[in-house]
Amino acid sequence: MNLTKEQILERLAQSCKNTLMETLEIKYIDFGEDYLVAQMPVTPRVHQPDGVLHGGAMVALAESVGSAASFMFLDGENMYVRGIEISANHVKSKRDGMVYAKATFIHKGRTTQVWNIDVVDENETLISKVKLTTIALPKK
Repeated sequence: MNLTKEQILERLAQSCKNTLMETLEIKYIDFGEDYLVAQMPVTPRVHQPDGVLHGGAMVALAESVGSAASFMFLDGENMYVRGIEISANHVKSKRDGMVYAKATFIHKGRTTQVWNIDVVDENETLISKVKLTTIALPKK
């Protein structure tokens, strides 16, 4: 069955119901042959106490987009995808607006995948640089 881009993005949106992604208002907005993009609004909901975007929220955004990309580009119907390692360098703070995370493959293995995830703002300014490793495990 060939689905349209809109149908695939809607399926991703439905998978976020009642999850952390819904709580953080993460939305998948674009994809291509080797990437997936998600956005997250920067509001007090994702701030640390001094009023800037919390690093943990950025890491949650990055892991969400990388894991969803693994699910999309692998056999997600027959595999579980789990993040097994993540590292992030937060290079700029952000108080409001929107951030975008784009996951692209560094390594696409059958069992493990390594993702580069850049988190940028509306002006394409780098906010955080993330590397995520996922593992695909067969459903039993």
